Amino acid sequence: MFRGVAAVESTAMADIEVNSTSEEGFVTRSRIGGFELTVDATDEEGPNPNATLVADYASCYIPAFRVGAQQRDYDDLGKIEIDAEADLDDDDDLEAIRFDIRVEADIEGDEDELVERGEDICHVHSALREELHADISIDGNAF
Repeated sequence: MFRGVAAVESTAMADIEVNSTSEEGFVTRSRIGGFELTVDATDEEGPNPNATLVADYASCYIPAFRVGAQQRDYDDLGKIEIDAEADLDDDDDLEAIRFDIRVEADIEGDEDELVERGEDICHVHSALREELHADISIDGNAF
């Protein structure tokens, strides 16, 4: 009697398709559309998975922050830069993430609302467990 999980046939197209391959060792190369991403658990041929997740989170948050700002009539924020930090627990699992954001535009007085709007829009923020949501500080008129 078969007790495993049967493959599920789907006639619908997936929204995201990724092919990840590891030939040997701890390096994985993923094809995402026409792009290739190399992730290496040893940090030798690419960033490790935790660092990649933190970078992905920051890369998602910036455009989400811009959209949220546009919704509040900030049409040109100029340059936005995030310095992201993360803490690992004893098992090397992500324990905390922090973003220090610098924005070229003067957003004085609206920082909290813009941070919240960015959080509401960022898909990576939504996908992470709540205790891993970034602790965000922001500095407007920074460049």
